[in-house]
Amino acid sequence: MDGNTRSNLRPGLKVRIVLKQDQATGKLTDGVIQSILTKSATHPHGIKVRLTSGAVGRVQEILE
Repeated sequence: MDGNTRSNLRPGLKVRIVLKQDQATGKLTDGVIQSILTKSATHPHGIKVRLTSGAVGRVQEILE
């Protein structure tokens, strides 16, 4: 599953996101989805989510 498709994501799922300030370096942040912010079904750079920690970023990987 990839983070570019909204239907693959749901609150409570553990994911790895890239924060806006880390896009240049590619540093990833792990966390659990609190809410999905992107309204469209897909996004080429990843669906934007808010983690339970409050961090907001685009999903790069879904962790199982």
